[in-house]
Amino acid sequence: MQINLEPFQFGLVSPPTPQNVQKLVFAGAFIQAHAFKAMMRYHIETLAFLKHRCEQDVKLAEDLIAGSEFNDAFDVFSTFLQNAASEYATEAGKVATLTSKLASETARRVRKDARTAIEDVAAKTVT
Repeated sequence: MQINLEPFQFGLVSPPTPQNVQKLVFAGAFIQAHAFKAMMRYHIETLAFLKHRCEQDVKLAEDLIAGSEFNDAFDVFSTFLQNAASEYATEAGKVATLTSKLASETARRVRKDARTAIEDVAAKTVT
């Protein structure tokens, strides 16, 4: 196996300027903050849903204890399962909407940063 020890020739690539480094650092910080914000939104949504489901589980136990006949218990349990399935489907829709919104925000920011970078390169080329 041969190793090429000659330096790479990049042609038009110039060394990074302090402004470029600063923009890179800010972009990295923005991405981290955006990821943290997204993670917290997911956690808030998930915990709110789980809190509600736990409350429904407690209500199920109370309703089962309160029922005196088997048919009552069957009705309570079937209603519980029907509501749970519906709520899980609704929550999945909320998570999909949240994911779409976060992806849209990220794409908007990346597009803005790319446009700014292109304008900066164009301005340096002119001057």
